[in-house]
Amino acid sequence: MINNIKTVFSIKDLENLSGIKAHTIRIWEKRYNILEPMRTDTNIRLYNLQNLQKLLNITLLHEYGYKISKIATYPEEKIPQLVREIISKKNSQNYAITSFKMAMMNFDQEIFFNTFDWLISEKTFKEVFKENFLPLLKELGLLWQSETITPANEHFMSHLIQQKILIYTESLQIQKPTKTDRVFVLSLPLNEIHQIGLLYLQYEILSKGYKTIYLGESMPIENLQDLTRHFDNITFISFMTVQPDRGVINQYVRSMGQKLLLKNNEIWLMGKMVEHIDQKNLPERIRIFNSMTETIERI
Repeated sequence: MINNIKTVFSIKDLENLSGIKAHTIRIWEKRYNILEPMRTDTNIRLYNLQNLQKLLNITLLHEYGYKISKIATYPEEKIPQLVREIISKKNSQNYAITSFKMAMMNFDQEIFFNTFDWLISEKTFKEVFKENFLPLLKELGLLWQSETITPANEHFMSHLIQQKILIYTESLQIQKPTKTDRVFVLSLPLNEIHQIGLLYLQYEILSKGYKTIYLGESMPIENLQDLTRHFDNITFISFMTVQPDRGVINQYVRSMGQKLLLKNNEIWLMGKMVEHIDQKNLPERIRIFNSMTETIERI
């Protein structure tokens, strides 16, 4: 895995990670000498992690009203010091996401935990997930698609977020359900492994007092069928991020309906692939949701 870890970045990578246009970065370099890139034999700029960290810090200061001309006059050690002062005001959502990115790029768990602890001292876990983790995860998806980050970076951060969801979920699982009219069974289709959304949804369902049964990734419909022999009034929930393939998704959903819609059972589906489901002839008890918020409101 070590060979997949990215330590050298192009100017396009810096643009993707910081949100500052490459053209602007070049001007800041030329006019204010804020970064010192390496150069290839063909004079292409390349940047190391220290350059990236400095640019992310400068970007944060710039967003808080500091002029680049002023930042450029500061000694090297003053920039992170000013950033820490902004953090201490405990109102910088941008800082949190920037800090999580640095944790990811450096594979630094300590930065992740410190940033999370700072956030959770001011917010509920639901607020941290919606205001910080969700925007971060969306951005990571784009960074991965553009090859700005590697799968190693993305997996490192995803697993840390999953770990936090599981910790807060466990504190709810040990409580006796207060609502017994319905059981929620959460799973992912075959070959689907993206489970952060499903894990968080379990947390939300538990917080509303229901019993959940979490079955996780790559679960055959036939195995879901087993649950119908143990419980009545089941709501089966599934996230379809990349699976089933658009060519077979309608057949898959029909199969779910035939095998799982016994008695008063329901099926709730969400994720990127649901846009390929033909909703005209769906049974009434199969519901399609376009967002996590819409699903949570329906519980």
